[in-house]
Amino acid sequence: MSYARVIAVEFNHCDPAGMVFYPRYFEMINSVVENFFDEELHYPFARMHVEEGYAVPTARIDTVFHAPSRLGERLRFDLEVTRLGRTSLHLTIRAEGGDGPKLTARSVLVFVDRYGRPTRWPEEVRAKLARMSTQTGREESDGRDPA
Repeated sequence: MSYARVIAVEFNHCDPAGMVFYPRYFEMINSVVENFFDEELHYPFARMHVEEGYAVPTARIDTVFHAPSRLGERLRFDLEVTRLGRTSLHLTIRAEGGDGPKLTARSVLVFVDRYGRPTRWPEEVRAKLARMSTQTGREESDGRDPA
C-alpha cells in the first residue's frame, strides 16, 4: 500500500534558473509525510506534537536525484512504508514528473517523546502502519538502528 500526493512546483521552490533548489525537495518530502500521517493514519502532526507531546524526527534520509524539476511542473510523490520497527519507521518516497523520475528518498523516522527519547508507537497507529508495511515482522530491536 502506498500513499500518493501531487505537489505543484512553485516559484518559492526554485532557484534563479527556475529549477527546484534541492533543499526544497526535503520540504516537499516532509509535507508528504505530514499529510500521510493525517490522511492515512488519522494521526495529524498537530495532535501528535502539540496535544500529546510526541514527534517523528528524521534519523536518516538517503536521496538520489534523478532529474531536475522545473517551475510549473506537477510532481507526484509516492510514499511506501517499507519497514516498521518498535520505535522507527522506514519509508521510501519517490517523486515523478511529466518526463519521468525526479528523486528517490529512503528515510527513517523515529517516534520520540517530549524529551527526544525513542518510544513505542501508539497501538492504534502501529496497527495501521503494520498493515501498510511491505516487511511486516522484520522489526529492529529499537529506533536507534536506522539501517
